[in-house]
Amino acid sequence: MAMSKGTSTYNRQNWEDAEFPILCQTCLGDNPYLRMTKEKYGKECKICIRPFTVFRWCPGAKMRFKKTEVCQTCSRLKNVCQTCLLDLEYGLPIQVRDAALKIKDDIPRSEVNKEYYVQNLDSSLSAADPTVPAGSVGKSAAASDLLMKLARTTPFYKRNRPHICSFWVKGECKRGEECPYRHEKPNDPDDPLADQNIKDRYYGVNDPVADKLMRRAAAMPKLEPPEDKGITTLYVGNLGEVFTEKILRDHFYQYGEIRNITMVPRQQCAFVQYTERSAAELAAEKTFNKLILGGRRLNIKWGRSQGKQAPSIEAAREMLEPVPGLPGALPLPPAGVGNNFFNLPGVVPPPPMPPVLMPPVFPPMGTVPMNFPPGTAPIHYPSQDPSRMGTSQGIGKPWPEENE
Repeated sequence: MAMSKGTSTYNRQNWEDAEFPILCQTCLGDNPYLRMTKEKYGKECKICIRPFTVFRWCPGAKMRFKKTEVCQTCSRLKNVCQTCLLDLEYGLPIQVRDAALKIKDDIPRSEVNKEYYVQNLDSSLSAADPTVPAGSVGKSAAASDLLMKLARTTPFYKRNRPHICSFWVKGECKRGEECPYRHEKPNDPDDPLADQNIKDRYYGVNDPVADKLMRRAAAMPKLEPPEDKGITTLYVGNLGEVFTEKILRDHFYQYGEIRNITMVPRQQCAFVQYTERSAAELAAEKTFNKLILGGRRLNIKWGRSQGKQAPSIEAAREMLEPVPGLPGALPLPPAGVGNNFFNLPGVVPPPPMPPVLMPPVFPPMGTVPMNFPPGTAPIHYPSQDPSRMGTSQGIGKPWPEENE
């Protein structure tokens, strides 16, 4: 007689058994040779309370060990990292992303409804592409201006640092430099960032990090167009070595007709000049603090007018306001005082000295003339002395002729 499957057996079949976690680049770390420990059904998910496969690893040197906190079903449902619960595409909290994309959270909160909802969702997620966002995130529209302004394009490995040593705060840590925790002063306990909840971050409510980012977005400056209507050039900075004129032209031509693009490889910047001012204003509005090409956030500014050059040093000094209380400038010395460096009264500079001519040097009397007969050359060096060279010839004897 066959036995019917019980509730525990049915639930166990829906537990997660994964081979690799869903992580963002920050949590994964900068170490290309990463080793992880895998524990099958090692912990319950903090959202759906179902056992899942737990991964644990160290993201880099002098970093704390990290592990997965939620299951892959909950991660794919919100398109977030299993560890930090930040969006995989923009690196932002769920509350900021949902507010920008106008996504409404429809996940049930009660334990029974949540488990039933997730179990029915597993079948659809298993057949879908794991690299594509699922749920309401995958059905949302294109990215908004708010997400393009706040999106993080590079990893932020500072999040992987160890926690603060509680013994050091009390003044009782005896490990010294060997302590694996940070010896730093903790943040103010009244700071809202010190009170973070993983469930609030997942559901997108009461997230202090999201509130901080929203305030930052509201305080961001705007790129005001210059008063000179003849300026139609935009400055594009933070270009990498792989950027070419074709890449910039393919992106900026959508805002209007381009007259010229000037590349400056040494400064890693470029100047995009439009034929009309309206096209340049539209490009500046659509790209300021929003343009990301090749994984790099580009700096957009207005170009300067060619007629207005930078003021000279003398003009800049005249524009400066004088400082009160300083003595006036010293007067120049009179023209008659040439070498009187101390400005002494009555001192007349000496007349210039005439050039001194050296007398010709003649050889002293009694010296041997330069023209002497062959074979009777005087001895000037010890090497010319025949007695010093091991011969029996005396000094003053005639030298042998060359033809002998």
